[in-house]
Amino acid sequence: MKILICGANGQLGSELQEVLTSGSADVGSIPACYEDAVVFAPSRSQLDITDEESVASSFAEGGFDLAINCAAMTDVDACEAEEEAAYAANAIGPQLLARAAARNGCRLVHISTDYVFAGDKSEPYTEDDQPDPLSAYGRTKLEGERLVAAELPESFVIRTQWVYGAVGKNFVKTIMRAAREKGELQVVDDQVGCPTYTNDLAYEILQIAADCGTGLYHCSGNGSCSWYEFACAIVEAAAIDCTVRPCTTAEFPRPAARPACCILDNKRLRETCGDGMRPWREALSAFIASGRVNW
Repeated sequence: MKILICGANGQLGSELQEVLTSGSADVGSIPACYEDAVVFAPSRSQLDITDEESVASSFAEGGFDLAINCAAMTDVDACEAEEEAAYAANAIGPQLLARAAARNGCRLVHISTDYVFAGDKSEPYTEDDQPDPLSAYGRTKLEGERLVAAELPESFVIRTQWVYGAVGKNFVKTIMRAAREKGELQVVDDQVGCPTYTNDLAYEILQIAADCGTGLYHCSGNGSCSWYEFACAIVEAAAIDCTVRPCTTAEFPRPAARPACCILDNKRLRETCGDGMRPWREALSAFIASGRVNW
């Protein structure tokens, strides 16, 4: 099997490469169909997903069986200021990948986000809920979902949230560093979601692509918390002497609106090939204990 990973140097793309190389994640072995997989992980200079000619030639020459798109413009506030650039990365790029995949008989997994929802629902969001994004990031990611489905109805679209892992910047590393340096932190307590470890997410993406039907899936860590509760758990798991205090979003205004309560329910995953995502606290403890946290 030939696998293309777009956004290969990011948190999730790097984790996918590691899991494919080792053949397993923390929760178990990946499906046997990946045993002899050849992974192509081009840099942006090698494959620009917003360039139709670059995408078309890469697929025509590559002979890929599976493409996983982890590439995106994810800086939420930057997307608000540069919506045209965000649209190119988060909507046009995925559309071009889906078009090329359809032409070349390649399966496509596209990674999306909880930001497609407003975050004003008291219950967790399932795949059946109607999106209503508040920000440019959410709008462009939602349009990416729609364009992918239009070009390749047999695609996999996987929404996730609050992602952290060994590579790149993320909330876990930021809190650990700040806690050690400052000894006291304020973290917002009125935004709720589901922390998601890249190791679990990579495992589940490969499981979905191998064993589940195409379509839309939610895939995040099980259980939910506020950013404040997440920060407290990080400090505790890392055994850092730090006081964490709750505050409100209004105390730290940002250019882009954030969903206040956006809990993704892995409903379709449970109903199809099974939900292998661990409870978020369990996954966080495993990550910190693994020694993979380069902060």
